[in-house]
Amino acid sequence: MKQIFTVSQINAYIRRIFDSDYALRRIFLKGEVSNCKYHSSGHLYFSLKDAGSAIRCVMFAADKMKGLPFRLENGQMVIVQGSVSVFERDGSYQLYAKEIELSGAGELHLRYEKLKQDLFEAGYFDFDRKKPLPPYPEKIGIVTALTGAAIEDIKSIAARRNPFVQLYLFPAKVQGEGAAESIARGIRYFDQRGVDVIIIGRGGGSMEDLWAFNERIVADAIYSAKTPIISGTGHEIDMTIADYCADVRAATPSAACELAIPDVYALLQQIDYYRDGLDARIRLHVQDCRQRLTEAGRLLAARHPGTKLLQQRMHLESLHDRLHQAMERRLAGARHALSLRAERLNGLSPTARLTGGYVFAQDERGRPVASVEQLTVGEPFWLIFSDGRAEVEPVSVRKETADGNTRATEDARYISTEQYEE
Repeated sequence: MKQIFTVSQINAYIRRIFDSDYALRRIFLKGEVSNCKYHSSGHLYFSLKDAGSAIRCVMFAADKMKGLPFRLENGQMVIVQGSVSVFERDGSYQLYAKEIELSGAGELHLRYEKLKQDLFEAGYFDFDRKKPLPPYPEKIGIVTALTGAAIEDIKSIAARRNPFVQLYLFPAKVQGEGAAESIARGIRYFDQRGVDVIIIGRGGGSMEDLWAFNERIVADAIYSAKTPIISGTGHEIDMTIADYCADVRAATPSAACELAIPDVYALLQQIDYYRDGLDARIRLHVQDCRQRLTEAGRLLAARHPGTKLLQQRMHLESLHDRLHQAMERRLAGARHALSLRAERLNGLSPTARLTGGYVFAQDERGRPVASVEQLTVGEPFWLIFSDGRAEVEPVSVRKETADGNTRATEDARYISTEQYEE
């Protein structure tokens, strides 16, 4: 009769086999992390894989606190110490991790992160202590390998941007044993020689290749240097401890050279641009000053005493002409009125009547003789003509009566005559 087992019985049996195997009770597995997941319960679930296979893993929260000194992420190469057993509910076996450490590059990465954190806390990365680059350096110290693409690129770029800058090379070892000490010596050497800028760096490579720039001795040399330092190590994506400590970080050694050396030809073009702009502004300013000077000259001329005197003189002449014309008009009117009055007066003048044959009689004292009763025979009087006068003596006087008759009062004769020219 055949024996029939349940699934739980088989899974339990298989688990007992796994647990009784000494080799599986404490085992070390190396592989790449995948499907990494931090559960809300605190447990960690992931898989280890290599080129041909994979195994599920779990690390409980209690073990994770003691056995995982870093954050586990996909793609990391790790070494896991634990035991292999069967999870009876699913009938699957898995690795129960107790301790996890990085393997190979992973160990370097862990050291890198720890040193970076230590230096950060010590203030090596503080921005307020970073020194500015000089705008126009004359001497540049370069710490890199004697041969290689880095130094050739730097020389080529320096010759193109500014051939007047002097380059000095400290041939340092940039990879392998003693590389970090060599780089630190180069930094201290140039810092004591009074160069304007120090460039450190090398071409790209793996983390192991660039590890010399992640050593504490290099970080200390950069931190202690009084000369501005540009770090250009590896490629653009590579970040070393030296990059964090340096005053300026460049993506590559070529980029470091471009940061350190200004383009003299672009600077000359900029100077020409500024000069043209300055000339244009000066011309505009001079033109404006000339216009203002012209306006000031016009205003000064308008306010000049001679100009005002001329204006007053012209105004005086205008008033003189107006006064002269007014006086002429007044005189003409007065002459005309005088002429009219003279004609009227002449018509009323006794002497005017003398021209018509009339005479005017005056006694010797110049009193007019208006009546014959004022005459006495033998007493002379004067007869005034229009062109002279005559002295006469009456020999007889006759007076007309009211009825038109005359009577002789006395006879009168002309005793003498005298004529006067007007």
